[in-house]
Amino acid sequence: MLRATKGKVPDKAQQGLKDTLREQQYFLACMCIPDEDLHIVSADDIELFEHAVVREKKMLANDICQLVIEPAMPLYYHAGQFINLRRDAGLVRSYSLASLPQTDSCLELHIKRFDNGRVSQWLIDELQVGQSVDIQGPYGTCYYSKDKSQQNMLLIGTGTGLAPLVGIIKDALFNHHQGEIYLYHGSRELSGLYYQAELSAIEKRFPQFHYIACLSGEDVPHGIASGRAHDIALAQHKALKDWRVYLSGIPVMVTGAKKRAFLAGAKMNDIYADPFEMTDLRKASRS
Repeated sequence: MLRATKGKVPDKAQQGLKDTLREQQYFLACMCIPDEDLHIVSADDIELFEHAVVREKKMLANDICQLVIEPAMPLYYHAGQFINLRRDAGLVRSYSLASLPQTDSCLELHIKRFDNGRVSQWLIDELQVGQSVDIQGPYGTCYYSKDKSQQNMLLIGTGTGLAPLVGIIKDALFNHHQGEIYLYHGSRELSGLYYQAELSAIEKRFPQFHYIACLSGEDVPHGIASGRAHDIALAQHKALKDWRVYLSGIPVMVTGAKKRAFLAGAKMNDIYADPFEMTDLRKASRS
């Protein structure tokens, strides 16, 4: 797969690709007979980094920070995509966007602190409001598409995998999505359900949006579902034919839920997955 930065890609070269890939001018090289000149890049080319200024920082939980940054140059993105943040050469991490470009002038990121996490700890403990950070992107195909506004949507996330789902929900509601929207957010600890107030407020405002908080640990409070988010979601929605499904969080959840959603009737092209791959810090230098 390649991506065109200039020129029109023939429709045949994009057959079978998701709408989000087609919109970004991705195409299958083996199927492409161009009608005009194309300027192309490989799908994994590294783009130049740009500067962004930190405008806000707020702790949403003991180990989760909301970081709001303003790019020096306008960033054209879809809510739910991700960007790369760079601390210095060789230290780059990816974070999903919870902001909505139509209404937010800045980018909203949810940063989870990890033990020995040299980028997450730097972002939370050292980077200050007014300072700049290098960003790259956007990337990713896990975002809302405006077609089929009557289609029901099921979103399942764990931890800060919630961030892109928040952006997708904002985008869907902004574009007057008519189908039902169900969000299942899971954590082991209560503090991991860090966005409850904001999501409850959205639920009260939009009757088609349903928020289900899930805890897999012990001592589950009243009003919160007990169990793993994907287990609860797929037990309550056993028939997903013609549904759109978004999955974000730890890879084992995303992989398992993707298979189960397909077996429940969802088309593979209607399943959008954003697994949060983690650096193996046990193998990384701790210097």
